[in-house]
Amino acid sequence: MLLNLGWAGQVLGSALVLQSVAMRFVLWGRYCDNALEKRTPFREHHLAGLRQQQQEGLLITLGPTADSRQVFGIYEAESQDQVEALLHGDIYWREGIWVELSVYPWIQAL
Repeated sequence: MLLNLGWAGQVLGSALVLQSVAMRFVLWGRYCDNALEKRTPFREHHLAGLRQQQQEGLLITLGPTADSRQVFGIYEAESQDQVEALLHGDIYWREGIWVELSVYPWIQAL
């Protein structure tokens, strides 16, 4: 299935043209202890970055669990590497607010 590989082909004349196709990815992560306190000086910068990702069509949704111990998100991107680069560039990762991040390719059934 070409979608899962991240590429789609289209025949134009006698040439096969490969186009990158966005895939969906699920993020699960864990916050540090006392994350609500520790995130305060970085929160606006973090949220601005997430809004930018949404405007660019990369971020579908992201947020903490009700107990603020884990983070969940859905991305639509060309590769898992692209999503991981965005997450590792986030100030929450750089400042130790997120202490664990896992990204998984996701196939939306419905």
